[in-house]
Amino acid sequence: MADIGFIGLGIMGTPMARHLQDAGHDVSTSKFFIAPKQELIDNGLKIVESPKALAEKTDIIILMLPDTPEVKDVLFGENGVVFGLKPGKLVIDMSSISPIDTKEFARKVRETGSEYIDAPVSGGEVGAKNASLSIMAGGTQSAFDRALPLFKLMGKNITLVGDCGDGQVTKVANQIIVALTIEAISEALVLASKAGANPARVREALMGGFASSRILELHGDRMIKRTFEPGFRISLHQKDLNLALQSAKTLGVSLPNTASTQELFNSCAANGESGLDHSGLVRALERIANHEVA
Repeated sequence: MADIGFIGLGIMGTPMARHLQDAGHDVSTSKFFIAPKQELIDNGLKIVESPKALAEKTDIIILMLPDTPEVKDVLFGENGVVFGLKPGKLVIDMSSISPIDTKEFARKVRETGSEYIDAPVSGGEVGAKNASLSIMAGGTQSAFDRALPLFKLMGKNITLVGDCGDGQVTKVANQIIVALTIEAISEALVLASKAGANPARVREALMGGFASSRILELHGDRMIKRTFEPGFRISLHQKDLNLALQSAKTLGVSLPNTASTQELFNSCAANGESGLDHSGLVRALERIANHEVA
């Protein structure tokens, strides 16, 4: 059983850490970030004073944080993780952050003699609770092999894509595809509904053809039933598309449809909808059409 540090016990991190506990691993966290849920404490979670102390105490440190600045602060800020590392330890960042910054974070961690893996996930809160996350990893084969038993407790589709940073690139690509598919489904259902067709039956028909997808199945249903309680918030998808657009600018790549979809998310945020599920993007198109899918 591993001695694991886990920083970032939020909507995703809590069930992920619980799976590790349930498998018999000793899990600790730091007071630095979000307060842990009582269920983790009742199940044996230990709490130390700082990320540095957590790194000194544990062999493997897992991060599940909102964005690049938080990861940088936890790793390299005052009493950060890096100051408690020594050869043989492993840092696993399961946050979704900048691929470019990830390469620099990995370099600095490796200078301590520790290993680093970026392993962002897809599957949302449901996937975290069901231990069915897709995990996209970047790092050495040896580090991946060491982390794999833990990944298997949290996810199902687990892939070592390449070296550090490649996991984050894959997650950015995933978020582009998800966002643009949500946008396409939104357009289709707004058009069908305003034309007088029953959007539920349109969706049912499309599910039997080449347009079928998991996103049409789940998020198309959300759009029709108006159930926008967040599984994955618009604000978080905005963050991920910002990472895509920033990386594209650095690399000299054009992402025109990503940019236009981001503008629709921005419209939602401007209308107070940043806390909705990302399927709520349909509301931006509904306002333009002056028609609600129903």
